Amino acid sequence: MDKTHPDIRNWPATYQEAVALQEVLRRQVRLVPLARPPRLVAGVDAICDRGDQRIFGAAALYRYPEMELVEEAGAAGECPFPYRTGLLSFREVPILTAALAQLKARPDVVLVDGQGIAHPRGLGLATHLGLVADLPTIGVAKSRLVGESVEPDQAAGSYNALIWKGKQVGLILRTQKGVKPLYVSPGHRITLPECLEITLGCVTRYRLPLPVRQADLLSRRLRAYALGQRLWGAPPAAVASKSCSRYNGQT
Repeated sequence: MDKTHPDIRNWPATYQEAVALQEVLRRQVRLVPLARPPRLVAGVDAICDRGDQRIFGAAALYRYPEMELVEEAGAAGECPFPYRTGLLSFREVPILTAALAQLKARPDVVLVDGQGIAHPRGLGLATHLGLVADLPTIGVAKSRLVGESVEPDQAAGSYNALIWKGKQVGLILRTQKGVKPLYVSPGHRITLPECLEITLGCVTRYRLPLPVRQADLLSRRLRAYALGQRLWGAPPAAVASKSCSRYNGQT
């Protein structure tokens, strides 16, 4: 994979620049059906070190619907943007793009630990990543950013509509009986019914879909190794070290 969005080379440095770019990019989002049923589904996640200086991104690729792990990849680099509510994508999209680029196979769909269009400006992490990577993406968030909904029944697979400004932007979905629900919304190049079907198809015995859970564990392993710690398992063979310069338009 070598698809990158040109805006990644002129990454916003301020809150105002980031919001202005969100307003431009939101017009490019397409919520259209998949061209074919997915066979390879990836999960991605990122985590920063405690000093907020380094960021670690991970991608876990699974064969779908068998849910067999195909490969893992990761990337490490400098944090390109500070943490700001509603602007998480400017912090994580570059490193997640780098992690996806390390995969030998291109995923058909990417599940993202973050929001899709269920976002104040319709451009959450999953949506932004979908535009940058030119891939269908699904936002699978652990908390609500916008919208109103009634919690679904306690049964696994129960869901209710998530409504924001009179429009359905996602679902509140309970993936396991008795656990806290997730907030699912389309990112880019996919429909909400497809998001629901694929998300549930990736759920095994955990609250999070397996690809996202695996990516979360991997990003934590990468951070631990970078800090000289030794947790469980080793980082993947495919790990890239990315300089922040490529995200700030420098050469």
